[in-house]
Amino acid sequence: MTAFPGSPRVMKGAIVGIDVFNPLASVIIFQYNPDTLTRTINAQAAAPGDRGEALRLKGPPQETIRVEVEIDAADQLEKVEASATSMGIYPSLSSLEMLLYPKSTLVIANEVLSALGMIEISPPEAPLTLFIWGIKRVLPVRLTELSITEEAFDPNLNPIRAKVSLGLRVLNYTDLGLLSVGGALFMTHQVMKEVMATVGGVSGAASISFSPVE
Repeated sequence: MTAFPGSPRVMKGAIVGIDVFNPLASVIIFQYNPDTLTRTINAQAAAPGDRGEALRLKGPPQETIRVEVEIDAADQLEKVEASATSMGIYPSLSSLEMLLYPKSTLVIANEVLSALGMIEISPPEAPLTLFIWGIKRVLPVRLTELSITEEAFDPNLNPIRAKVSLGLRVLNYTDLGLLSVGGALFMTHQVMKEVMATVGGVSGAASISFSPVE
């Protein structure tokens, strides 16, 4: 799917899992940016009480994001790239799925510790996952839902085309702590949103015209 030569270069969206032990395993740059992105924002209001509490907020709203991503090996197969011809898009799909799996080494280590009589074993942590949608939106998220529809296969039954539906929950400084990397990224996003809201308010006020009273 070669782009029209005169079209401007578009920044690619991405999902990146930050894992210092395997930094390349969870880097998913969107081959084609989704046409739509659905965001649902729920206010975190204070519990109902007297009238003095009606406008209070417990914290930032809970935001969820849903996107549908297309992954296609057509261009790579046309160029006879080794990974595409031997594995199709299996590596790309695996990178997404691994955001939901605990690391196998930790699972095995915990099983060994359990067999040795260790009672308190901490559950493995998922890597800090970032949803990147332009420079103004770099958000820490948790992948909550992943639906994959594989639509075409090579002779070895490797998938070569798929549609992927992603459900993401934005993690804020209440979830991660303001001094953490993720919490700081969310606060940066909120400050940017405040700036954008101010710009929008100024532009809206400037566009108001007052007709003289006759």
